[in-house]
Amino acid sequence: MMDKTKKIKAGKNLWIILLLGLITLIYASAFLRYRVDLTAEKRFSLNESTKKLLNDVDSTINITVFLTGDLPADYKKLSMATNDLLYEFRDLSHNHIHFKFEKPGSELSDSSRNLLFDSLQRLGVVFEQNTDVATGNEKATQQMIIPSAIIEYGKNIPVAIDLRSSRTVFKNYNVVNDEPKEDKEATLNAAEALLEYKFASAIEKLTRKDVPTIAYLLGNGESGPQKVNDLFQSLGNDYHMALFDLKQGYPDPSYISLLLIVKPTISFSDEDKLKIDQYVMHGGKVIWCIDKLYAELDSLMRSQADFVAYDRNLNLDDILFRYGVRINGDLVQDLNCSKIPLVTGFNADGSPRMQRFPWPYYPFLSAPNNNVISRNLDRVLSVFPSGMDTIKAPGIKKTILLATDTSSRIISSPAIVSLKKILDDINTQNFDSYNEHHIPVCVLLEGKFTSLYANRLTQATKDSVAKALNKPFAPANTNPTQQIVMSDADIVTNEVSQTSGPLPMGELPYENYRFANREFLLNCVDYLTSNSGIFQSRNKDFTLRLLDKKNVEAGKLNWQLINIVVPVLLIVLFGFIYQWRRKSHFGM
Repeated sequence: MMDKTKKIKAGKNLWIILLLGLITLIYASAFLRYRVDLTAEKRFSLNESTKKLLNDVDSTINITVFLTGDLPADYKKLSMATNDLLYEFRDLSHNHIHFKFEKPGSELSDSSRNLLFDSLQRLGVVFEQNTDVATGNEKATQQMIIPSAIIEYGKNIPVAIDLRSSRTVFKNYNVVNDEPKEDKEATLNAAEALLEYKFASAIEKLTRKDVPTIAYLLGNGESGPQKVNDLFQSLGNDYHMALFDLKQGYPDPSYISLLLIVKPTISFSDEDKLKIDQYVMHGGKVIWCIDKLYAELDSLMRSQADFVAYDRNLNLDDILFRYGVRINGDLVQDLNCSKIPLVTGFNADGSPRMQRFPWPYYPFLSAPNNNVISRNLDRVLSVFPSGMDTIKAPGIKKTILLATDTSSRIISSPAIVSLKKILDDINTQNFDSYNEHHIPVCVLLEGKFTSLYANRLTQATKDSVAKALNKPFAPANTNPTQQIVMSDADIVTNEVSQTSGPLPMGELPYENYRFANREFLLNCVDYLTSNSGIFQSRNKDFTLRLLDKKNVEAGKLNWQLINIVVPVLLIVLFGFIYQWRRKSHFGM
């Protein structure tokens, strides 16, 4: 009897020890966070540059996330992913990052809430109206969703982050006859992949000590203020913007981090090119946005007839050739393109009847590879682009950032722009000639460049250049640098509406959609001006593993039985086994 009593007492003590151990473990887990990333794409692992950035944070950063409340399932998933990421950011920053989720203005009156929303919108916070139709209910409900976050640091202007993806994923569709339909699940999955980059990039810009200066080049008929309104507004939030007249002196890379050359229309002299060349040789970085041919839709609409796209004679072929690229004197078309409105007749009241037709001269561009600049971006809109070739240049790495789709063709010079020919091809479905694939339109050049004037100048001219630069003439780079060349300047310019003024970059009149031109330009500038390595976090790509909805519906009853009935049966079975074992062991 004493042995049985001791066994019972020992058993009770064991349960008490296990219970105390469990309580201790639960309490410790509140202070210790540790996880192992077992996913194939390492979706829960932060980039080393992000970790270093967070480790170097030395004062408080406040983050307010507005994506909260009673959200649809897809946005709820994005909100949870944001919460998990910010927890890790907080831990790696030694608790210098504070974050909270809140619905702005929930306790304010309607008028005060509207004023708050206006101020948030001016900061860049995005608002979205979501329409939800419940199953079996024909009544739709409207819900305001704010998929944004605000980051505050010191006395700096707060930075707003759009948590949504900058890439819209579409379901398969016929590029000529069908309107693209968004795959919302895939789009929001792409948004999760970019969360780390968006937050880390914003924190880096808020905490950096030196702000890069970007100079917009003047002197050769570049685009005026109205056409680059969005460019200046977008870059002005994060960089010092300046104007530089090439006719007045030499750009100095010690002060100018990046030179922007946007849609010049006047030929470059040898002196002009020498100034740019020496800027590059001394480590300067350039984004070339060049329209080699003159081709404008306004000319076609005014004349309602064919016209020949002619060469602007910019005199840049030799310098770009030396750096490793050639912009061809042709125009590129692709069936995956934007549409333009055309008058097809008149209504009974005399008003014009409009219809939108595909316009292959406005092809959509995307990344043909996994480069860090244009990966995970939506389509980029181009306007009368030319094709490009990469040229052998020792020591220069070339990466194609943007190219056309798989239904392209090239209109060789002299390139005749014909509205009638395009409409005839569409009506007759004559697309056999659109058999080119991924024609390059934008190329990244990286490495040590050789000067165009390395063996062409006299010693007296070199001395003159050295005096103007306060540096010796450089026949080549001593340190690697980078350039980006686009064969369509309208990628970074904006349209101007007669009624509302300058439109956002990547948006056409009558086209209620903004393409990713602005995001692409910002990525280009960030890549060229940042040395932190944060850009590597854009390489993340989450694999979307979706359930087959038909199979789920067909096997619904089986899964309900497995998840509800089977666990109950297992508990009952365990109870019977436990009681049987206890009676046999203790004889009770």
